[in-house]
Amino acid sequence: MSNYRRAFLPGGTWFFTVNLLERHRNDLLVREIALLRQVVKRVRQRYPFHIDAWVVLPEHMHCVFTLPPGDSDFSLRWRLIKSGFSRALPKTESLSAVRQAAGERGMWQRHYWEHLIRDEEDYQRHVDYVHVNPLKHGLVQRVADWPYSTFHRAVAAGIYPVDWCGDESTGAPGDD
Repeated sequence: MSNYRRAFLPGGTWFFTVNLLERHRNDLLVREIALLRQVVKRVRQRYPFHIDAWVVLPEHMHCVFTLPPGDSDFSLRWRLIKSGFSRALPKTESLSAVRQAAGERGMWQRHYWEHLIRDEEDYQRHVDYVHVNPLKHGLVQRVADWPYSTFHRAVAAGIYPVDWCGDESTGAPGDD
């Protein structure tokens, strides 16, 4: 079994990419966006974190979030988000023997990409990457046209102009 090394910094800010297991022609995350939002809200009530940026695409999502001072347990939050979402849906996915033996649903990729944000430049690059992602994947012609993104919150706060499109060539670690 692989031994993953993760950075744990209490109160840190991280960039994440979280994928569904079956990414081809899968729109589950946007089809069930209300459920996903409900689960994230419930997890945040019990285990707070600040959402700096988040985008939900049909089969994966990217986000940047910050944990409270003294807390470094982002993996607990992801486990609760992924399991809460999965448990609320009917069991329709096919399961491998390995996943059946482990009692897993087979909905999510087991691991996710995480990156500890190092400084302001790193932060801005990753927040921009989150927001430009629907354009990068050809889902919209303008970033503002994608409804499942904190880009709209950032526009309302005066952080971005509504016609911001970002730089599609800007790749972040964990680039999908």
